[in-house]
Amino acid sequence: MEPARDQTQGRNPALQKICIVGASGKLGRYMVQHALDRGHEVVGVCREASVDKLEAFKGRITIIPGATDDRDVIERAVAGCDGVLTVLVPRGVNNYSSGTAQAVLDHARPGARLVFSCGWHITLDGQDVYSWKIKALVNVLGPLARLARFADLDDQVEACRRVFASDTLWTVVRGSDLEEGESQGLPVWSRHVGDPILNSNLTRRVDFALFMVEATRNDELIHEAPAIVGRQTPSALAHTPAL
Repeated sequence: MEPARDQTQGRNPALQKICIVGASGKLGRYMVQHALDRGHEVVGVCREASVDKLEAFKGRITIIPGATDDRDVIERAVAGCDGVLTVLVPRGVNNYSSGTAQAVLDHARPGARLVFSCGWHITLDGQDVYSWKIKALVNVLGPLARLARFADLDDQVEACRRVFASDTLWTVVRGSDLEEGESQGLPVWSRHVGDPILNSNLTRRVDFALFMVEATRNDELIHEAPAIVGRQTPSALAHTPAL
């Protein structure tokens, strides 16, 4: 078993301006709030039809409406940003995730911290060990979702492949199952799914967002794909000293 990890080391506090791609979703709105709480200037990207979901932040953030895979939209949104947080949504069957990732990779300024969100099914080095539940999600429900033209998990895999192959300062945060509720603190993480610390497979959505925002300030997470789990879950408590 790998030692549990948190983000108390290697922080870079210098980030000022952050772009959140997919700001209007549940995860995105939590990220906006965390970023504002830390004093960052925030630019949010969301579909025009979803701008109203950001009404609570009116006057405190800049909103760039448009599809997140629209290269012109992303180019305007990330201009001058020190960090870019991107929700990789496998929406539809038109390469939405990979188009979004590629636009961010191409247009973010050199040296910007790029943090992407996805699920545990993404693997960086092929050393992850998956449960039957995750295998069923990918191998059975994935093709059905694509057939229904609802979602394309393969495109999310392709998006992450492009991120991993890039020379940018990337981190890909791999989330467990999510639930709502009050924050339990910063999630713990492992490099590989299958580590016993991750067995609870549950994270508060507000804490997933917290990990994303904190990752922009943690240089130890550059070129890592941390799989996270809630800090107060049974598996985290059982396998992490002094939590």
